[in-house]
Amino acid sequence: MKNPKLAIYACLLLAATACGGSREQAEEPAEEPHDILYGIVADDYRTETGEVAPGETMGGILGRYGVSAAAVDRLDRAAREVFPLRNIRAGHKYTAFIHEDSLYAPHLDHLVYESSLTDYVVFSLCDDSVAVRRDTKPYTLRRTKKSATINSSLWGAIMEEELPYALAAELEDIYQWTVDFFGIQKGDRFTVIYDERFIDDTVSAGIGRVWGARFTQGGRDYYAIPFRQGGKVRYWEADGASLRKQMLKAPLKYSRISSRFTYARKHPIYKVYRPHTGVDYAAPKGTPVHAVADGVVTFKGWAGGGGNTLKIKHAGNLMTGYMHMSGYAKGIAKGSRVSQGQLIGYVGSTGASTGPHLDYRVWKNGKPIDPLKIPQEPAEPIAAENRELFEFVRGRILAELNGEVKEEERITQLDSLVLPATVAQNAAAE
Repeated sequence: MKNPKLAIYACLLLAATACGGSREQAEEPAEEPHDILYGIVADDYRTETGEVAPGETMGGILGRYGVSAAAVDRLDRAAREVFPLRNIRAGHKYTAFIHEDSLYAPHLDHLVYESSLTDYVVFSLCDDSVAVRRDTKPYTLRRTKKSATINSSLWGAIMEEELPYALAAELEDIYQWTVDFFGIQKGDRFTVIYDERFIDDTVSAGIGRVWGARFTQGGRDYYAIPFRQGGKVRYWEADGASLRKQMLKAPLKYSRISSRFTYARKHPIYKVYRPHTGVDYAAPKGTPVHAVADGVVTFKGWAGGGGNTLKIKHAGNLMTGYMHMSGYAKGIAKGSRVSQGQLIGYVGSTGASTGPHLDYRVWKNGKPIDPLKIPQEPAEPIAAENRELFEFVRGRILAELNGEVKEEERITQLDSLVLPATVAQNAAAE
């Protein structure tokens, strides 16, 4: 077959008509189809779409299309390692692909369930055989640059500017060691360059890589430049220092500070003034709590007024404490090694507490210190052998953040980067 495009369509046609191999349509010469849905050539099918109703099962849906209980059972066994039938959820869309035999009796060949906006599962029933496959809808990437000024919070600014919600979480992940998101002030602002995914060029389906950002807090600019070093893409400050630090700014997200470090706080329960050598983060019960740094669990258990408590020992004679938790993450025990960002427990209100919150404490050499004023040691900076290439990437990203650059001058990939000849020659001359 000389036409590559026609060859691809022919392969799709053979795959999609495998259920009805004896049908007359499959014996006709393959022609270029006009409609492909979920990788299935849909020209010869009648399609019906629906939405999973509350309490509805896949067996019930299939049964409505005439699929026998025995066939559903075979499909259930085949799907267990790919996508268990019990995992369908109310409100999700499905599409049925139906053909009619020579007597015009309808038969279900495929049922496609959309597990998310971008992902789907194809359940195929071919006479006595069944098959299950997972796939992703094709999408296009649209490079976008947006700026916003914060009036209340990062999430508030994201919603006000109608930006993708995932962008707020991505910025918090990138800047979690550097920007104090609990100290956001009105007038703080950010500019970010990112890829946004679109299905059918119209439906937004989340974001891809963040290609650069500038976050201004308290009049200071914090840049985020993506660069691959040591086999991983991470984000770096404009001077090549890592945005990653020894400790996270906070052990949880999406909360607020309800009480700060002090040696004279009136206790909300005992009504007497006593030291509160920690920071209270008010958050809903069950909010995930993460280790702020690598370390070893030295205490797990009930600590009187502190309720369910964890203590973790870190490098540099540092120790952190997490109190009033509702429970601990699976696998957390005394002696366990934990890594920075690892889930260790959940916010609660155990012990002497008036409501769900996390009491977070830090000690250095056994002495309590204010968690909000910990000197942050950066991780390994850009290596000397990567400096020239990093500066080239940084220059292009900063130019895009500060204005516009030609499309051909944008940084669009971070693998196997090579310095342009002019840049390399100038560097050699210097």
